[in-house]
Amino acid sequence: MKSHYQILIIGGGTAGIMTAGQLLRKNKKLDIAIIEPSETHYYQPAWTLVGAGTYDFNKTKKPMSEVMPKGVDWIKDKAAGFDPEKNSVTTESSGDITYDYLVVATGLVMEPSMIKGLPEALEKGVACSNYIDPEFTWETIRNFKKGNALFTQPTTPIKCGGAPQKIAYLAADYFRKQGLKDSANVIFATPGSVIFGVKEIRETLNKVIDRYGIHFKPFYAPKEIDVENRIVHFSHTAPEENRCIINEDNELGEKMIGDVDIQVPFDMLHIAPPQAAPKFVRESVLSNEAGWLDVDHYSMQHNKYANIFGLGDVAALPTAKTGAAVRKQVPIVVDNIMSLMQGKTVENHSYNGYSSCPLVTGYGKMTLAEFDYNNNFIPDPKLKRMLVFNSAKEHWRLWMLKKYGLPYLYWNKMMKGKNV
Repeated sequence: MKSHYQILIIGGGTAGIMTAGQLLRKNKKLDIAIIEPSETHYYQPAWTLVGAGTYDFNKTKKPMSEVMPKGVDWIKDKAAGFDPEKNSVTTESSGDITYDYLVVATGLVMEPSMIKGLPEALEKGVACSNYIDPEFTWETIRNFKKGNALFTQPTTPIKCGGAPQKIAYLAADYFRKQGLKDSANVIFATPGSVIFGVKEIRETLNKVIDRYGIHFKPFYAPKEIDVENRIVHFSHTAPEENRCIINEDNELGEKMIGDVDIQVPFDMLHIAPPQAAPKFVRESVLSNEAGWLDVDHYSMQHNKYANIFGLGDVAALPTAKTGAAVRKQVPIVVDNIMSLMQGKTVENHSYNGYSSCPLVTGYGKMTLAEFDYNNNFIPDPKLKRMLVFNSAKEHWRLWMLKKYGLPYLYWNKMMKGKNV
């Protein structure tokens, strides 16, 4: 087996496969390897729809061999460490592999143990999560009959930050269709201060919350799950002047113990687990203090090692971790690697933090949040070709884009190295 490559990519997810594909479209003679242990590649954006019973889980996966670009060496192994001074990556069973240029596209990992009781809750089926098993989420929603349906998310960065609320809207819509509106209390609890950071989208989502009668709980950070008693313990993250007051006999059975512990009982719990960069990344010299890959926000070049780039969920970029963000990041990383290979400096610093969150607000309804580092709403002008003139509003055509258009673009364009 070869032990040196011109370009070494760690990760066979969206970012890794797209980067390799686009590099080979620039120059099919490039010597590229991808380190990736998984045999299966997943289209995870559709897992929200799987969790709502409106998409087939089997359609979200393909064998890794089918998406691996032709001309790339696939190293079926796990990366285990970096030695950037020697341009080397350690693997678990394939030894050290050296490179001229390194692309770190590992994605992130679930870390349920960061919330006390969460591993046990997931293991026992007391909690469900679209991030782990969307088919079980659908089973849980389908079997819910009454009481508190609690949806929440952690304080860590997570992939697709809108996903925890999307499934809350879909569940609320499903309960309503099943005649459960009066017997179900749908609660969305988030450590954040608002439902969404982009003003135009927030205005729409506030109306969605009102329509379903969802109990919206900002500043709620989950810290412990009492599996036996089915209670989630939250910290309140608000500044002192915004602290909440909870009345004793409220309809949710919510309790506040002192200033530090809010207890919410549940009959159904959906949670996004805490997430982090893989351990070998966060404990390496390549990470920043928060444990994410330390790259320039505009070029994705590493801030210390000029021949290393990072993109996708592992990168320390202050924007939402989504496949749409990757779609904009990849061409810039490819440009910059090609520049360095030609003896030039990194010239493309054009990434503006673009990300996108298709916010499904019910069956057949969606709003599309597209935004930059400053939370400016920047909708794609091409949406007008779909007769969508204001993507901040709910639209059935956006739902069709989510369910049919985006998966097609993913498998047939993005995974083939084509610019979308």
